[in-house]
Amino acid sequence: MKYPVFTDLIVFENDDFIVVNKPPFLATLEDRALNATNLLKLAKQYHPDAQACHRLDKETSGALAIAKNPEAYRHLSMQFENREVDKLYHAVVWGVHKFENVEVDRAIQPGLKGKAKLAFKGKPAQTIFNTLETYHRHSLIACQPITGRMHQIRLHLMYLKAPIVNDELYGGEVLYLSSLKRKFNLKQQTEEQPLIKRFALHSTQLGFTLLNGEKVVVEAPYPKDFQVLVKSLRQNS
Repeated sequence: MKYPVFTDLIVFENDDFIVVNKPPFLATLEDRALNATNLLKLAKQYHPDAQACHRLDKETSGALAIAKNPEAYRHLSMQFENREVDKLYHAVVWGVHKFENVEVDRAIQPGLKGKAKLAFKGKPAQTIFNTLETYHRHSLIACQPITGRMHQIRLHLMYLKAPIVNDELYGGEVLYLSSLKRKFNLKQQTEEQPLIKRFALHSTQLGFTLLNGEKVVVEAPYPKDFQVLVKSLRQNS
């Protein structure tokens, strides 16, 4: 992949924090792939003391907070620990769902090979879901995780029988334009590509308190692939 210019990703910055709109397919921290860059590496080139205050899955895009100094890092880490950070994600899921403040309270246990599962012996996990838009066979869902467990939103949506589009790890099928458009013609000898090449999850908003006690809410616009997906569903529903 072509690595982004770090300054192009910044959606908020002051003396203590940077909030970026993380692109999909860029790991937050060290990736298993040798010599692969990551967001923190790019951040440190911009500001040597940068530290990531939390992380997003490699495929997840959106708002991610970075501290510029140890005091800021501690300040925001405590807010995450005390569940005082307001996190809002948007997900495109399979099925037509009318969620109104639906709360899922199901414990999560990390499993083998980077997969987690719902398990009574796991750590407590809560997420609140609201439907934003519905289409012919899909829905756009607002997800508010109260806790921050591994793959929490993805697992809780699977539990609600609303798996995320293209999230094959947790029951979400790949989506092709041909399944939305009646008169879809693919050029001969070309293979159709999925509408989105990752699971359709975006961190759209992050709210936290600055060192001076002021509350800030930062918005991260949809990246191009998520925009295209939502637009295609709107046009063909």
